[in-house]
Amino acid sequence: MNYETVIGIETHVELKTKSKMFCGCSAEFGAEPNTHTCPVCLGLPGALPVPNEQAIDWIVAIGLALDSTIAPWSVFHRKNYFYADMPKNYQISQFDIPICGGGHLDIVADGKAVRIGVTRVHMEEDTGKSTHVGGDGRIQSADHTLLDFNRAGVPLVEIVSEPDLRTPAQARAYVQELHEIVEALNVSDARLEEGSMRFDANISLRPQGDQALGVKVEIKNMNSFRSLERALTFEIERQRRLLDAGTTVAQETRHWDEAAGVTHSMRSKEESSDYRYFTEPDLVPMEISDEWRERIRSELPELPAQRRVRYLSLGLDSTTAATLVAVGLGRLFETAVAAGGTARTVANWLTGEVTAYLRKEGKGPNGTSLTGEALAELGALVESGDLSISAAKPVLEGVLNGEGSPREVAEQRDLLQLSDVGVLGAVVDEVLAANPEEAERLRNGDMKVLGFLMGHVMRSTKGKADPKLANEMLRSRS
Repeated sequence: MNYETVIGIETHVELKTKSKMFCGCSAEFGAEPNTHTCPVCLGLPGALPVPNEQAIDWIVAIGLALDSTIAPWSVFHRKNYFYADMPKNYQISQFDIPICGGGHLDIVADGKAVRIGVTRVHMEEDTGKSTHVGGDGRIQSADHTLLDFNRAGVPLVEIVSEPDLRTPAQARAYVQELHEIVEALNVSDARLEEGSMRFDANISLRPQGDQALGVKVEIKNMNSFRSLERALTFEIERQRRLLDAGTTVAQETRHWDEAAGVTHSMRSKEESSDYRYFTEPDLVPMEISDEWRERIRSELPELPAQRRVRYLSLGLDSTTAATLVAVGLGRLFETAVAAGGTARTVANWLTGEVTAYLRKEGKGPNGTSLTGEALAELGALVESGDLSISAAKPVLEGVLNGEGSPREVAEQRDLLQLSDVGVLGAVVDEVLAANPEEAERLRNGDMKVLGFLMGHVMRSTKGKADPKLANEMLRSRS
């Protein structure tokens, strides 16, 4: 039987506020365990929460970027469940009146444009971190578990998509676009490796043409775009085999095992009634005025989709424009172009050698000494003939390593081309005099010997001769 895959994604984004969502504890990542805690985030008796206004501003910004409707009136709820990393035994979250409702995100995947609906964007607090010690690092085989409550209470935004995704490739494109939006808004570090942005996927299969949804399975523990795509691909095949065999798919939560490339059953899937939501009694309702909303809207930066369109107008192709935005090198590109660099040349350097260098060194866009002005200078040196294309690559590497400006690096490494007409002319004359037979053949129109003579010129100048100028001199003097 042919099946249609139905996928919805829940994306969790940790905001990079200085303090937690409902207390003044630092939200900084990487501190010693349990050093950023207080009676409020530990849920001790008598401690009262106070909302973080910056976090509310930022969730509204996310909602506006996704074309969501911002609720003029919203409340927090208690989501009740018991787990070791929940110091209160409940999580302050939102239920039926989220701050942001509806919206959409446009993506391109599988060769076509698709609009993915957004159900809601709501605010909650993060849980603590559990480290399972022993065995394979999972709770089932661990000897014991260590708990760190530094993360408990950090502001967490949950973005819930409609079940509009149909393939793992679409799911990957969707979360990548979300990641770019979050980075553009500058509301989160969005570091997947640190858990600043995490994905849960709900997936079901149904017979092709049916409208009713199949049995939903939730997959946890995807911490990269690749993991999400791999997990969904595996789960589609697992559910297909079950359905083809006449077996019922269990509604459950499954864990993605990155090393093994499979999902494992964790627990039966909860329904909203299992959490016994009720309005948080220690927090008053929030009223988001029109003035508040529009002030945030006026502060929104250029979003990734808008930036890609603008880059196309500068003469870049769609792939290069998308890559510049995706790897976070847009600001460097724009600075270089503003400094006089040619858009296509600058973009090629950034999406080629610079991106390769960053990946090799494990650095981000701001992790080097490279500036837009330096890129523009590098292009100018090549265009003027002072630097060859081949020599420009080691010069760029030197700049990335902090050795100086492009000209300084080229001079230090003795890579500047010889373009002095007098000096180069003397070398050409010597080569022609030393090779009279080849010089005569060239005078008679035999272009086959031009490469031979050019080789001698390049060797005589240790590869530093401007090839275009040397070529012209050989032709004119033979």
